[in-house]
Amino acid sequence: MTSHPPLLEALGHHDYLVRFQQDENTVVVRMHADPAVVTQIADDEQRVVDATAAYLIARQDADDLPEQIDLDTVAAAYDGYVTDLRRQLTSPSAH
Repeated sequence: MTSHPPLLEALGHHDYLVRFQQDENTVVVRMHADPAVVTQIADDEQRVVDATAAYLIARQDADDLPEQIDLDTVAAAYDGYVTDLRRQLTSPSAH
């Protein structure tokens, strides 16, 4: 299966549409960037949402994601999520 980086569309009020392209299929997920979670990770909300989308599809197929995701739900479901993303987004050099 071929996957591409997710595409983000800001909807306002901390909400985003995230489009995952896998082969000929497009999966669309609405993501809420809970401000309390975003501030724990980095100061750029859109970067946090983008990194969260990549984090999730590294762990499961986009087809298996729910239609709506809240970052506080992701933080509750994955113990290392906040720490991993904070490290990734605040590190002076990417891996």
